[in-house]
Amino acid sequence: MVTMGQCYYNETISFFYNNSGKELSSHWRPKDVVVVALGLTVSVLVLLTNLLVIAAIASNRRFHQPIYYLLGNLAAADLFAGVAYLFLMFHTGPRTARLSLEGWFLRQGLLDTSLTASVATLLAIAVERHRSVMAVQLHSRLPRGRVVMLIVGVWVAALGLGLLPAHSWHCLCALDSCSRMAPLLSRSYLAVWALSSLLVFLLMVAVYTRIFFYVRRRVQRMAEHVSCHPRYRETTLNLVKTVVIILGAFVVCWTPGQVVLLLDGLGCKSCNVLAVEKYLLLLAEANSLVNAVVYSCRDAEMRRTFRRLLCCLCLRRSTHESASYTPSTRTGPSTRIMLPENGHPLMDSTL
Repeated sequence: MVTMGQCYYNETISFFYNNSGKELSSHWRPKDVVVVALGLTVSVLVLLTNLLVIAAIASNRRFHQPIYYLLGNLAAADLFAGVAYLFLMFHTGPRTARLSLEGWFLRQGLLDTSLTASVATLLAIAVERHRSVMAVQLHSRLPRGRVVMLIVGVWVAALGLGLLPAHSWHCLCALDSCSRMAPLLSRSYLAVWALSSLLVFLLMVAVYTRIFFYVRRRVQRMAEHVSCHPRYRETTLNLVKTVVIILGAFVVCWTPGQVVLLLDGLGCKSCNVLAVEKYLLLLAEANSLVNAVVYSCRDAEMRRTFRRLLCCLCLRRSTHESASYTPSTRTGPSTRIMLPENGHPLMDSTL
């Protein structure tokens, strides 16, 4: 019998799952095998791609700029997310019931911390790009110390949100507030986590929208002085493509999961959130793979560095490519914007 105000620190995982109505399988079901197989595949791809991004940034001195420090931090957060999801795949299905309470909170905390760090870094990159574009700079002149503080702030916030459930924001002493998707966590935690991620998305929309309209105004102004050169149209189209890819990837990967978390956090009894939770978590994890493509592989110099790392080119060829490198209109994390005025570059910035 459940008593109000009583804590259940000595109960098993099965006790809390039964309380929330979430099924614990005693054997491997076909859907468990499918989820684990997909999860292991995504995790390995996330680990490999983000290790490649980190190695590229570390090995190429051209990337020793504040924006690339943030990209490196994004890759580190996504690498951590891959490790956390890999840990989950080895402790899911029938193995969940064998977890201790501490093991379950460790599994959940790793996921929450890594995914929060990834989302927070995406916002930091958007803000840094806004600052650079508005200041008409190719690379931000933000001091390295301030970038380090920004990165530390991201991880402090992520660790705080990830560790809170194990220490206070759980439902071990209030079973009526337990969520269905995460039976040891309070519904209010899920609601706050979901709302925080949705707020990050809205802020990113606002930042990139401001960048887009600013650049479009500059393009139109330049077009008045240079008779409608096709490059101006190409610049605008590239910018639109970049913004759509960045925001579209976030929406596709994150929004479904956040909506389901929010519904569970708000206590929606008629919502069948358990039917889709594992697949939506997998989709959110896939964002850690998409990030490496959107923020790194669209960079021409980054792609060259990837090829050198993967193909193990000889030193002479690598030296020749480095010496013959000429600036491209498509470098930087996504799209380089170059708006010449009277023969001089007015803007050369990346998104």
